[in-house]
Amino acid sequence: MFEKATRMKLRFPHKGQCTVEDLWDLGVTALDGIYKTLRAAQKDQEGDSLLAEHRPDSALALQVEIVRHIVAVKQAEAAEKKAAVDKRAQKERIMELIARKQDEALASKSVEELTALVAGL
Repeated sequence: MFEKATRMKLRFPHKGQCTVEDLWDLGVTALDGIYKTLRAAQKDQEGDSLLAEHRPDSALALQVEIVRHIVAVKQAEAAEKKAAVDKRAQKERIMELIARKQDEALASKSVEELTALVAGL
């Protein structure tokens, strides 16, 4: 799909024209705008005439698929990033609880036990 797009030198409507490579630098909202523009062009091309012969534009269909793919990849990456952040936060919380439990266990020891621990250091 991407090889075909680069060979065709496809350009996408965004603040003028942008390349396939430029799409990766855009946010999902900008990509959604491009997608809507391309879909509107597809619908205009199809028309509602019974007399006109319909020939789908393969370049336009390819552009729509590329934008759809890039958005899906970006959304998956964002979900993975959020999951990693959530996992890291959960791990930090557990480590804090472990430290608190260790402090409680140490605080519950008698003076003699604490003195013996200090002497052992």
